[in-house]
Amino acid sequence: MVSGLVDSFGLSLGWTIFNLVAVDRGGLALAGLFNAAMLLGVVLSAPVTGRLARHLHGRKLLLLAGGTEGTLRVATLAALLAGYDGKLIAAGIVLMHIAAYAGFAAMRAEVAAVDARPQAMTRYALSIAAVEAAGAGVAALLPLRGGYVIAVFLVYGLSLVPTILTARRARVQDSGTARPPTPVTGGQVTRTARREHDRARTGRPRLPWPVLAGGGVITLLAAGPTLLSVALASELHGHHAVAGAAIAFSAGCLLSSSAVSLVDRLRLPIQVTWPLWGVGMLVGWLLAPAHLLGLFLAQFLSGLSMTAFEGGMDARIARDATPGTVTTVLAWSASTRALGGAVAVKFLPVLVTASAIGLTSGVAAAALGAAVLSALIRLRLPRRTART
Repeated sequence: MVSGLVDSFGLSLGWTIFNLVAVDRGGLALAGLFNAAMLLGVVLSAPVTGRLARHLHGRKLLLLAGGTEGTLRVATLAALLAGYDGKLIAAGIVLMHIAAYAGFAAMRAEVAAVDARPQAMTRYALSIAAVEAAGAGVAALLPLRGGYVIAVFLVYGLSLVPTILTARRARVQDSGTARPPTPVTGGQVTRTARREHDRARTGRPRLPWPVLAGGGVITLLAAGPTLLSVALASELHGHHAVAGAAIAFSAGCLLSSSAVSLVDRLRLPIQVTWPLWGVGMLVGWLLAPAHLLGLFLAQFLSGLSMTAFEGGMDARIARDATPGTVTTVLAWSASTRALGGAVAVKFLPVLVTASAIGLTSGVAAAALGAAVLSALIRLRLPRRTART
């Protein structure tokens, strides 16, 4: 937990500086390109992580991912400040986030090995999100000159050292080389049993594609404004608004675990809860262009809803995963969310300006609200039929 917090603070500090420099030099379009590259790296991290996890113990995976990510953090920020071509920098960002999310999947697998409840996974996610918001707030207040630049480079690159040092305590390894006995039913090997045996023998996990696709769609519709919040806050209300927006996001994150506990007691299906979290990510952005307090409200609700959604989704994925495949399926969980986010941040700046983000958010929130209503109607219809 401590290693993750230190890493996330350094990442958020450096990445916020990165985005602010990008906005100054190329506007929202350049920031959108870099954020899309970031999310593309997350998407590609899933198959890479799956292959690595089948051959490397968790400690070796964390060492490899941490060393690669730290090097690329420093290299891409230096290239941006030196004025290198944006496409070259974007390629480095893709590679950096492949490494970053391979390590992140391994870290979440360690959390699930200790406690796989939704509250535990959400608590880990909210801690990470809250400290990332703090890093963004600090970055927004730093003048990018002189010794401050050196400090940013040091914190950005060296914040991965605790993760590398504590990697020796990792306990998870995906079982890609295990050869379990083939299960039988009535003395006969069933087709399903044979398929499951082959999956276990080759290390290919059974992925819950409907659940993964649902998470990707929610992220596509709801997370765009939040993922571009640094650039949007800067364009709508100035650079100093970024710090307040980060604090508001952090405050929302801190309440997400309680929100997840409340929703769990209601025992609602994911067809209802996930679109509701999406509405929560969007509704505050209706007011964000009009007033600074609207921006803070949007970020507060986004912090609460996004963290609750991601923590609940990861807990569901980890709970249902075949033993020995947790790292891989958690990588795919982040990957499918990132795919939706990559599409959103790439096309949102093309379709709308910062001042029109409220209208776009309202349309998306209405679509998710309709999905919630439709799911509730479908759930009630079988009960009424049974009573009849």
